[in-house]
Amino acid sequence: MGRTLFEKVWDEHVVADLGGGMALLHVDRHLLHDLGGSQALAELRARDLTVRNPELTFATPDHVVGTVPRTRATRDWAVKLVDALRAETARAGVRLFDLDSGSQGIVHVIAPELGLALPGTLVVCGDSHTCTNGALGAIGFGIGASEIVHVLATQCIAQKRPKTLRATFEGAPPHGVYAKDMILALIGRIGAAGASGFAAEYAGPAVRALDMEARMTLCNLSIEMGAKIGMVAPDETTFAWLRNRPFAPRGDAFDQAVRHWRTLASDPDARFDREVALDCSTLCPQITWGTSPEDVIGVDDRVPQPKDEAKRAALEYMGLQAGARIAGTKVDRVFIGSCTNSRLSDLRIAAAVARGGRVAKHVAAWVVPGSVQVKRAAEAEGLHEIFLAAGFEWREPGCSMCVGANGEWVEPGARCVSTSNRNFVGRQGPQARTHLASPATAAASALAGEIADVRGVL
Repeated sequence: MGRTLFEKVWDEHVVADLGGGMALLHVDRHLLHDLGGSQALAELRARDLTVRNPELTFATPDHVVGTVPRTRATRDWAVKLVDALRAETARAGVRLFDLDSGSQGIVHVIAPELGLALPGTLVVCGDSHTCTNGALGAIGFGIGASEIVHVLATQCIAQKRPKTLRATFEGAPPHGVYAKDMILALIGRIGAAGASGFAAEYAGPAVRALDMEARMTLCNLSIEMGAKIGMVAPDETTFAWLRNRPFAPRGDAFDQAVRHWRTLASDPDARFDREVALDCSTLCPQITWGTSPEDVIGVDDRVPQPKDEAKRAALEYMGLQAGARIAGTKVDRVFIGSCTNSRLSDLRIAAAVARGGRVAKHVAAWVVPGSVQVKRAAEAEGLHEIFLAAGFEWREPGCSMCVGANGEWVEPGARCVSTSNRNFVGRQGPQARTHLASPATAAASALAGEIADVRGVL
């Protein structure tokens, strides 16, 4: 019987079978950030241990850094965390992509763009959205605090082998529908726990037609439907995107790697434990109405009438009326950024909507590039000038309002259309009301001052 993409990559990394479905796996890349990275390195040092393979560990400050131009840390505790990361990585010999390095950014943005994540690799980080790296055909997943220390000391991790799920996206997305809409629609279909215990593979003609950065958006939200791992089989799009990345193989070594990467696709006779399918041709732009990514509807739909108490509480928290149209709901903030939608292609999409328009007077709209490289590339194309002319704030790279750290949050009771990945209660600040959407829908809503259907703008 054939094997799936996931099974091929997993099998290549098994160091030992631990029994009971558990395996000890070799880790190819270990990523650290400012929340937890310095603490783990300090604990390792306190136990008189050293980093097993410092050349396979990489760090960057992203969660707590400020994104106001020329002011990167505005809280004492944030300064301490960034300084501690600098000190501990220097002691351990771990490479740090610091604020002045030219390579700093959100950890899940810089790992692919630098070529740290490659097809067939196993990548871990103390952050659940490490699944983003699966867009390259890698196994990527988040790990806990004790596991971070274990990987630092051993370059291995013990994991239970998950089941496999294939999500097939059929058809072609209509005008105004993007990868964010595709994955939100899937989460709405199967639920926030629908893929718990599974490693997901995204397949089908609609996925193959996506560029690499759109595939990263798909994989980024895998954890929001319960899947620890999300993957797309590498193909010619992947190989072309990776060529000449700083940490990718070069010359003959790259060609040799590609020959192996071509073998990683799921075999025609591979069997998945679960199959789901979604027809993209009937989708419209998606937006969330509640406090879970599964609470999602089309932008031209009406707010549903929840049947259970928890969903009714979510609707009350969001200040919405069942039966009312979601479009036209007044918004106070718009956030375009996060590891979900802060790459160059995302900013191009948002700029195409913003061009020639003006942010509504009552709306505060931010654009936060995912990395220094993304920011520089966007500025080289003049995208920042489009945003600034339209009344958006153009900020420095970081997680920013996605996680609500370092004072960058939505005011209590305010409503925000966000391109991030979570709309949990308090995620963007105490009592903040978050609607998840694509960069196009977010930009259109900023101009309209209310939740808007971007198809009327494009």
